[in-house]
Amino acid sequence: MKHMALLRPAAVAIGLMAGAVAPAQVFSQELVMGVRGGPESLDPHFSALGSHAEAAKHIFDTLVWSGDDLQIEPGLATEWTPVDDDTWEFKLREGVKFHDGSDFDAEDVKFSIERIPVVSGPTTTTIYVRRVKEVEIVDPLTLLIHTDGPAATLPYDFVRLFIVSSDAAKDYSTPETAAEGFNSGKATIGTGPYKYVSWEPKGDLVLERFDDYWRGEGAWEKVTRKEMPNDSSRLAALKAGQVDVINYVSSVDYLALESDSAVDTIKGDSVYIMNLQLDQREDTPMVRAKDGSKLDANPFRDMKVREAIDAAIDRETMVEIVLEGLGKPANQMMPAGFFGSNDDIPMPEYDPQKAKDLLAEAGYADGFEVDLYCTSDRLPGDGAICQGLGQMLSAVGIKTNVNAVSKTVYFPAQGRLEYSMFMNGWGTLTGEASYTLGGLAHTNNPDVKMGAFNRIAYSNPEVDKLLQEGATTLDADARRGMYEEAMAKTMADKAYISIVQLQTVWAAKAGALTFTPRFDEDTLAFFMKPAS
Repeated sequence: MKHMALLRPAAVAIGLMAGAVAPAQVFSQELVMGVRGGPESLDPHFSALGSHAEAAKHIFDTLVWSGDDLQIEPGLATEWTPVDDDTWEFKLREGVKFHDGSDFDAEDVKFSIERIPVVSGPTTTTIYVRRVKEVEIVDPLTLLIHTDGPAATLPYDFVRLFIVSSDAAKDYSTPETAAEGFNSGKATIGTGPYKYVSWEPKGDLVLERFDDYWRGEGAWEKVTRKEMPNDSSRLAALKAGQVDVINYVSSVDYLALESDSAVDTIKGDSVYIMNLQLDQREDTPMVRAKDGSKLDANPFRDMKVREAIDAAIDRETMVEIVLEGLGKPANQMMPAGFFGSNDDIPMPEYDPQKAKDLLAEAGYADGFEVDLYCTSDRLPGDGAICQGLGQMLSAVGIKTNVNAVSKTVYFPAQGRLEYSMFMNGWGTLTGEASYTLGGLAHTNNPDVKMGAFNRIAYSNPEVDKLLQEGATTLDADARRGMYEEAMAKTMADKAYISIVQLQTVWAAKAGALTFTPRFDEDTLAFFMKPAS
């Protein structure tokens, strides 16, 4: 099988233009992309889902940029420095223009930070500004961000801080007006590489090149992102010449493409870990005895039941058979090597007999019945992994009814706490543990602004203490140790059970494109170039 040539975008010193495309080479081609998921709206502050942010990055820039390997780099901010225990100074990039020709400055950053809590949707983006207490403008290119105590991870949070035009968005910054303003294009004015032309929800996002982009002109005069949830349909569109590149090639299709000389493929490790989540509330809605009667207690609150579920999962089979080798067994909620991952956590052993014995010891010798929910159209293999889990759990006595549904159904229902057992992918998109553990493993506590995505009522006071201390510890080595300990304790509790780390495959017309796969799986037109 041929593989696409890899070409890292040209980069200069970190204080300047990281990841820039050389401005001297300008192309007039059109790029048509077939993508599995698209934005929920064109308001970049509405959703924290990766597919939403991926689309937003074409139009808007973030204050801090996350590189291919998710290490933070300058974005609209060129440098940042803690000036005291609860204040960071951010210096902004000079000469940046919005798509309407207006100047970017500190007022736009302040406006964007203050706007997020007002317009954020169910999959909340408030996690990115949760530590901000006040934004003080020193001059047009300097800000002081005052935080609610020491905030060691603030620059990492800002990799998803999209900056909108304060002028264009001022009349479209309430829950009632935001969608209309951004979806129509009236407020969709960013500093990113492409300008809004049109958008059809669940359909095409059409963009044109922004010639005054601060990184330099992109390779494509026009970009069309076609939202195509069905894996087979995306591949068929590529083979028919209707699109130039597709993301999330399925594992089955990847194997078949080995002998297809008309298509190039490229594979990369993903930041996404698939996690099974077990509701810890006393009364959970979708668990019952096999005869349909109500159980005396929520079985997922019993450690032996959670251990049984963990032992029932054959991660090697999940990777080799279900994902056709496109993944790795996972033992924790972050990839190995990330800041806060713990090398000492053992890989769980597949032992179905142990699972049956543990269920019997917990008082469920005959098992019980549960409805398992997951997405079917968000990440590669999500529905297939869910089906595999259903079979493995049913084999040890837990009758599992699998419901693989669209992400547009799944996430709102998850936010309403309607599920007892559910699975979805989580990516450590900031490259370090405060994002993952602070969002999922901390008790849901608005007072300390942690646990916003903890939808299972999981609570471990020792984990909470470690995460709160880590968030205020500027010493990186000490903070790393706290996160590693918190990760170990969280995984030992088995309310979150990590299953696999995904790998991602893109496909394109043979010899057409060069690009470097990103750890966060983003498919970004600006960093793709024609091969000739």
